[in-house]
Amino acid sequence: MPTLPLSPDELLTTTRSVRKRLDLTRPVPLDLVRECLEIALQAPSGSNRQGWQWMVITEQNMRREIGDYYRQAVASYLKSSGSAAALFADDPERHAAQQRIADSVAYLGEHMGEVPVLLIPCIKAARLTAGNQAGLWGSLLPAAWSYMLAARARGLGTAWTTLHLRYEKEISELLGIPADIRQGALIPTAYYTGDTFKPAPRQPLDAVLHINSW
Repeated sequence: MPTLPLSPDELLTTTRSVRKRLDLTRPVPLDLVRECLEIALQAPSGSNRQGWQWMVITEQNMRREIGDYYRQAVASYLKSSGSAAALFADDPERHAAQQRIADSVAYLGEHMGEVPVLLIPCIKAARLTAGNQAGLWGSLLPAAWSYMLAARARGLGTAWTTLHLRYEKEISELLGIPADIRQGALIPTAYYTGDTFKPAPRQPLDAVLHINSW
């Protein structure tokens, strides 16, 4: 499929989490998802192991069941002290932005099961150690992000979500995922409505930059 006329910088700075603007009624061709995944497979992985696996869920009843688990996880999250709505209470401008994010999270919580394609990037890991797991997840997350960029370039919206992992065991059983395969995220994928994506407000670089020492 032809891609949108985006420069590399435009693609990187306008690939946003799409929640309320996912088109829940328009089917997404599986060939288009495969095209995005072919791009994802070019991402780096530790020792070039390429240990990733990709679950693509399009079957309606399975999507509905995953959506039910996700809804429960979102409800618990939004009540917690770590939810988006609870952050930066002492900064009116940032707090207002967090309220909008929380509202969109709640919306996706209610509609995840209606999204036409759910993607779960997975990686083989017999057990998760208590130490630094950067090597493990660093061999999966770049590929998942590449998938999201490829989707954006092809007119699809996505969102990075992980709240479903509260029910990872149940979802693995539902999908027949082997015990030594771990889920890394749940990425809803759909055509999006509107076309007003732009860079998001961020902290100034100098507030988070350290050169030579902290």
